[in-house]
Amino acid sequence: MTAPPDDCLARNDWVCGAYLSTRRHILWEAALQHVQLTAVSVLIGLVLALPLALAARRWHWAAGPVLGVTTILYTIPSLAMFSLLLPVYGLSASLVVAGLVLYSLTLLVRNILAGLRAVPEDTRQAARGMGYGPVRLLVAVELPLALPAAMAGLRIATVSAVSLVTIGAIVGYGGLGNLIYAGMNTYFKAQVLTASVLCVVIAVAADLLLLLLQRLLTPWTRSRS
Repeated sequence: MTAPPDDCLARNDWVCGAYLSTRRHILWEAALQHVQLTAVSVLIGLVLALPLALAARRWHWAAGPVLGVTTILYTIPSLAMFSLLLPVYGLSASLVVAGLVLYSLTLLVRNILAGLRAVPEDTRQAARGMGYGPVRLLVAVELPLALPAAMAGLRIATVSAVSLVTIGAIVGYGGLGNLIYAGMNTYFKAQVLTASVLCVVIAVAADLLLLLLQRLLTPWTRSRS
């Protein structure tokens, strides 16, 4: 029996409006999980990366080990990384988050450190001459000036995390990756294409939102351009 000409699901078309209308709640739940895993992992990575970058900037001997270890972590294949973390976290969302946090450290630490090192020394000296202590100097002068480089790293880490979340499908916590994986196993074309497109949309939207945030936080870069 042939499929009706107007039944794109039965024909297994790549583009199918019926799939969107009948699986809307499934797509929404998968996209929400995808965004949550990405946001949590990048935020934790940022919290860890900032003190590491500060330590590497403060003590020159620490820069090599910090950058070396984070670089080595980034070279570990994602499947191997999740396998190494499996005994600690089990088959859980924490496993995916932990892996993404470790991957994000390389990008975040390097860019934050580069931004801090780019702050002109005469600017630091001028702030000290105005009575700025170490903490005030860091918060009011160094971090704001390092923000463009740090935000660039944050944008790259976020887009990378959106992509890597899909690998979490191997443990059942991959957001839209779950749909891609299931669709490839059953050759469900509409599901594979729709979930893949949504991944791209999330990545682009996240990058644009962070770019907007960067422009809001660094108005002096707009006036210079």
